[in-house]
Amino acid sequence: MAEHWYKEAVLYSLEVQSFQDSDDDGVGDFRGLIRRLDYLARLGVTCLWLNPIHPSPGRDDGYDVTDYYGVHPELGSLGDFAELVHQAANRGIKIIIDLVVNHTSDQHPWFVSARSSPDSPHRDWYVWSETEPPDRHQGMVFPGEQYETWTYDRTAKAWYYHRFYDFEPDLNTANPAVWQEVKKIVGFWTQLGVAGFRMDAAPFIIEHTVPGQSAGEKDFEMLTDLRGHLSWRRGDAIILAEANVEPSMLVEYFGDSGGSANRLHMLFDFALNGRLMLALAREDAEPVGEALRDTPPLPEPAQWATFLRNHDENDLSRLTADQRADVLAEFGPEPKMQLYGRGVRRRMAPMLGNDRRRIELRRRLRLPAGERDGAAPRPWLAAGLVRADDPHPAGVPGGRHRRLHAARRDAAAARAGAPGRCDRRRDAVLAQPARRGRGGGHRQAARVGWRPGRGLRRPAVRPARRRPVRARPGRSRLPVDPAAQQRRPLRRWR
Repeated sequence: MAEHWYKEAVLYSLEVQSFQDSDDDGVGDFRGLIRRLDYLARLGVTCLWLNPIHPSPGRDDGYDVTDYYGVHPELGSLGDFAELVHQAANRGIKIIIDLVVNHTSDQHPWFVSARSSPDSPHRDWYVWSETEPPDRHQGMVFPGEQYETWTYDRTAKAWYYHRFYDFEPDLNTANPAVWQEVKKIVGFWTQLGVAGFRMDAAPFIIEHTVPGQSAGEKDFEMLTDLRGHLSWRRGDAIILAEANVEPSMLVEYFGDSGGSANRLHMLFDFALNGRLMLALAREDAEPVGEALRDTPPLPEPAQWATFLRNHDENDLSRLTADQRADVLAEFGPEPKMQLYGRGVRRRMAPMLGNDRRRIELRRRLRLPAGERDGAAPRPWLAAGLVRADDPHPAGVPGGRHRRLHAARRDAAAARAGAPGRCDRRRDAVLAQPARRGRGGGHRQAARVGWRPGRGLRRPAVRPARRRPVRARPGRSRLPVDPAAQQRRPLRRWR
């Protein structure tokens, strides 16, 4: 598993600032995180994904970076980070960090230099226009919070491009000097021991922006180049990318047209996540089955990252208007619970009414890999935040988490068949036949329904294969109905 460890990894996303404080200053730090590594290891976590850790003004939760080669002073020092990597490795936990190179903060020294003069050596590190671009009000990522993608800078006397907020000018990655700097950043952190990167806004990084063109050409060879550079620096390092694009475009992010997996190692499966939320809202497993059947085949050894919730909103943009309305009605009925008109901003626990049984049921889900025989199971992205006063993520006991992760790893031997619903009586259950052999011939099942009358039910009588409970001193003998034993109840859901 050393080279392709990510295929069955359990990733845990956390924000260091709000995880564990070690010096009582009210801010989480690396030393506090080190103290909790044993706890995370007991949960079954095999990889930590750290949200941005670099120096930042903090206007966009750390995604407005001012120095790619440092860590935020509130978190500690580079030495503390190196110790974190070392201690995590001792427990079998790898660490990946956010790679936010689509844009910088407007306070980054590069942009300060770029806007100071047209002759600045960093002028071409950003995207400029001498005249007002006609597509100035198009392409906003955060509708309602941003109203343009080009902003006029009085100091530079020119318009600069920003796909996100106006204080986050986009880097001109088409400039060879900028791309070389990106690879330098990657090399720096791999040298410090990180096992990979979560690439933020991957489609925008490889897009060549031209004023007046709302959609620039994408250069996928940039991903090939970055993958090669990373592999030379550390053979088992990965790139897990965020690319919420059309399904027909997904495969290009993994590899070239020849079928080689020479680009990204992993992508978040946003399409499956949206259908999963629809299945949970309707308590019908069919949307998940459809998503799995529609998933394009991936080149070996590429992999999807599946998740219930991560640090962003639940993006429902790939659903139809009616489907999105069903999900919002169930999990975000109030306007304050929604975001950008396309997603739910709530965490999973309150979405489920903080009902521990419902939360445990959702955590039991182990999604099949797809319809290709011999495909490996998808890793489960156990994304979430564990605070110092919350010993169990989303209220799920650590022992149960460990058993779930162990079961998922053991189930890797049972390769997947085509997923589908069990039958009309159990339309809230997604089942998948396992390939006969080491994994046996059983069906793997995941229940998405919860309300009475949906999905698997507890049997009304004790199954006949169980021996009657013998009478013991001080205890009464349980009655056994011989006629009832002849009836075969539904399988007990555990």
